[in-house]
Amino acid sequence: MVNRLKPLLTCTTLALMLAAALPAQADDQAAQIKRGEYLAIAGDCGACHSDEGKAAFSGGHAITSPIGTIYSTNITPSKVAGIGNYSEAQFAAALREGKRGDGAQLYPAMPYTAYAKLSDADVADLYAYFMHGVKAVDTRPQATELPFPFNLRFSMAAWNLLFLDNQPFTPDTNKSAEWNRGAYLVEGLTHCSTCHTPRNFLMAEQADKNLQGASLGTWFAPDITAATLQQNQRWTQQSLAEYLATGHADNGATAGGPMLEAIDKSFSRMTEEDRAAIASYLLPEAQVASASASASASASASASASASANKLTPVSGDDTPAAFNGMSSGEKLYNSNCAACHNLQGSGLNGLPPLKGHPVLEKPTADNVAMAILQGVWPEKGQGMIGFAGSLDDSQIADITNYVMKDIGHSQVQITADRVKTLRNGGAASPLLLLARGGMAAGAVVVLIALFWWWRRRRH
Repeated sequence: MVNRLKPLLTCTTLALMLAAALPAQADDQAAQIKRGEYLAIAGDCGACHSDEGKAAFSGGHAITSPIGTIYSTNITPSKVAGIGNYSEAQFAAALREGKRGDGAQLYPAMPYTAYAKLSDADVADLYAYFMHGVKAVDTRPQATELPFPFNLRFSMAAWNLLFLDNQPFTPDTNKSAEWNRGAYLVEGLTHCSTCHTPRNFLMAEQADKNLQGASLGTWFAPDITAATLQQNQRWTQQSLAEYLATGHADNGATAGGPMLEAIDKSFSRMTEEDRAAIASYLLPEAQVASASASASASASASASASASANKLTPVSGDDTPAAFNGMSSGEKLYNSNCAACHNLQGSGLNGLPPLKGHPVLEKPTADNVAMAILQGVWPEKGQGMIGFAGSLDDSQIADITNYVMKDIGHSQVQITADRVKTLRNGGAASPLLLLARGGMAAGAVVVLIALFWWWRRRRH
């Protein structure tokens, strides 16, 4: 009888052990999905793969590039329209090598050149999130149709051989854990170099100019290297972290354009520790001691500004008709359109942002000022600024921009009406298409000459 009961007892014991293990496995998977969700936020996946009024990560977002409009793909776990059939290895190849599940190449509008730095553990967590934490959407977004020769996706394999560094992030043992975390985020997951690094004529990032600032066609992404930030003593690790959290810093910096979008959708939703790590990497602590006095002064000024914001700020400057008649076109336009919020002298009104001392006026280009006037600045939360593209022409936008840059910012950087027109229309056309077709034509001529020479030699 005892012998007969042994198999039954064994099976019961195994069943109980399995039942006890299932909740633990479910908890582990839930934790992994949660980690993957955070990584997707830090990687700003939603900015490109989620479009207004559509389901999350269902794709279809139009991305303007120098080679044409690229439409983002559906990355929900749909088996008919998304990545539901991807293995983890295929998912990793898409993230870090720019290779789709069917073997076709992705365009580097997907920042796989930065995601190549991701660790295996983070890739696994992202995979778990997109496969089990995202709702499947069986909708195919509009297909990307680029002009020849960029419609030949296999050509991207040659581009990758030239420009893709697929080595994962390696910590610097001489640096702190916080610094290394910041380096991992900046160089990899948050892909800061995608905007802040200038590109060569083949649209690859110039590694020797990493984070040294670049034009995005319209907005200008400034130089954020440690050397440049250290020169400006108004930036501290604390102000950098606050800027990433809110889009504002106590030194007057205000985010706009693509950076504002990144803050709204990604940086502001990251942990305080990760934002501090990014600030630690961009502005190393060893070299910010000299900024402490500046930080104290800035904090004092901020407190003073906060106090004055609680009472009405009087308009400063001469706004009488006689003074108005003697003003330049830029000053008149500024007084008519901007002074109500920024005061006649750019010092701000009743808590509204001052322009005096604003970091945007210290940039090597006036594009960001003109773009802010054209498009406005509208964060998801908080105070916004209207755009004037519909009420002011190119010459008027240029006049206001030049007045703000020179008379308020004391900068010699100016802008022309023609440049404003280019910005209004989305930036200058890229010569890349002509270069590619010209290069292919030249290559074809060389091949034909070589074939003709070979044929002549065979005849003789």
